[in-house]
Amino acid sequence: MILTSAALSIFIVAYALIATERVHRVAAALGGVAAMAVIGLVDAQSAFFDHETGIDWNVIFLLFGMMVIVGVLKQTGLFEFLALWAARKSGGHPYRLLVLLVLISATVAPILDNVTCVLLVAPVTISVCRQLGLPSAPYLISLILASNIGGTATLIGDPPNIIIGSRAGLTFDDFLVHSLPLTVILLVLFVVMARWLFRKSFGEVVDVSDVLGDLHPRDAITNMRMLVRCLVVLGLVMVAFSLHTVLHLDPSMVAMLGAGATVLVSRTEPEEFLEEVEWGTLAFFMALFVLVGSLVQVGVIGRISEVAAEAMGDRELLAATALLFGSGVVGAFVDNIPYTTATVPIVEEMVASTAASGADSPLWWAFVFGADLGGNATAVAAGANVVVLGIAAKAGEPISFWQFTKYGVVVTVMTLLVAWLYVYLRYFALA
Repeated sequence: MILTSAALSIFIVAYALIATERVHRVAAALGGVAAMAVIGLVDAQSAFFDHETGIDWNVIFLLFGMMVIVGVLKQTGLFEFLALWAARKSGGHPYRLLVLLVLISATVAPILDNVTCVLLVAPVTISVCRQLGLPSAPYLISLILASNIGGTATLIGDPPNIIIGSRAGLTFDDFLVHSLPLTVILLVLFVVMARWLFRKSFGEVVDVSDVLGDLHPRDAITNMRMLVRCLVVLGLVMVAFSLHTVLHLDPSMVAMLGAGATVLVSRTEPEEFLEEVEWGTLAFFMALFVLVGSLVQVGVIGRISEVAAEAMGDRELLAATALLFGSGVVGAFVDNIPYTTATVPIVEEMVASTAASGADSPLWWAFVFGADLGGNATAVAAGANVVVLGIAAKAGEPISFWQFTKYGVVVTVMTLLVAWLYVYLRYFALA
């Protein structure tokens, strides 16, 4: 009992520090792991090799492989090309530019993950807005919202998807079948909503030719041959993701093979692509897995799972509703990565008490949609939000917590309601 109380106290303190950002989240998570080790709950076996209580290496290496691929792609000038293309195609119309940037973000996020997407697109967005004399805040906020929605579409699009997919056995194709249709619907609605949400920011049409002069999108490409080779490899990686069950390759292996092939065909030096790897994010993930694993060891997660399963009974729709909206609400105040890591074992037990399992369970998809879409509610709800606001502040165009949140809450409420209707119709009314 004493050990359980100590483990729970350590977890709550670490989680509070992560949520309030009083201490850097990596330091808070690693500090929590150190404290668990001091009380005897963490050792090398439980942290590195135990499937139930240790690090999920599939998640870590999937993220690492995709980060390496992005690190190489970044050097080709591809993302600067996309931003300049959007500026040219918009014809200087502010709303049209926003729509094009939203579409770029929503297309890139499911392929490279939403955090990586905003890291690459946000600085270029600021540059384009400055060149066209437009306020950057509406475009950056839209970039965040679109990337979080777009990331819902695939297994690798949002970190919570990777965590849930690994635990639930959901494949890349499962996400395309179950998540992609909802994502397309939500993006269409968001594009329409953006016209109203940011209506005060859309001023007069800008003369793009006068501002950009002879600068064309193709001028941004620094190495066309490398770009073509990398895009071919990326295309093969996407195909392998969709066929990984047929090929008998885990997504993590596909990502690592893709990373190796990208480095090989680009002939990039290690220091060039490794500096783009978000080592802090990987360390944060590993520490979180161990923290939650400590609660599994002392039986806390198991007990919560039993209570949740008993409360649900045979009322699966009620459970799906609670998961979707509960994840959205909690995720609004706590980064959805630690929330998902802590909650996924509980959902696993809830699913085990129902007739459906894996991709057939509406509970898993309600959890996915709630965790992903709740990340849009506030400035601290998802990694992409924190990253963009940091980039904006460094660029001298800060976006306040409340400036983002007043838009994020509206979009989150709309997307969660539509997601619930989607879950109800697809898995209950029409099942």
